[in-house]
Amino acid sequence: MLATRSGADRTYRLSRMSAAEELPETAQRPNQVDLDRIWRERSAQFLSGGDHITVLVRMNPARREDLLDTALAVRAEEPDADGWLRLEVTFQDSRHAEWALWQLSTDAEALAPQSLRTSLHNRAAAIATRYGDSSRE
Repeated sequence: MLATRSGADRTYRLSRMSAAEELPETAQRPNQVDLDRIWRERSAQFLSGGDHITVLVRMNPARREDLLDTALAVRAEEPDADGWLRLEVTFQDSRHAEWALWQLSTDAEALAPQSLRTSLHNRAAAIATRYGDSSRE
């Protein structure tokens, strides 16, 4: 959602809003606002900045919305041969991507980048080691 607050342009992600309230006064919008152009510019700026990471993920379609609730953007999506989905999604950074995919457990597989696959593998191995040690009983 594009808006101004205290005279400054702002961009809000609707999926992060938990409530909204209709105000009695009407919204004020200058006549010369080109929403299509502003949205394209803001989207490009947002996706090109920072430490964002693009991930290719293969996943169970039943968990698609869970992934989209945490991803910043979906760049591509197509069905896989076995009924799963292949998505190219953007996350804030590597840590955010690892956390989001970890939440999906075996319903998702990071295909790229390799650094993310490695960190997920290392995390799973560390947990398997921790819970495989029966001497802690």
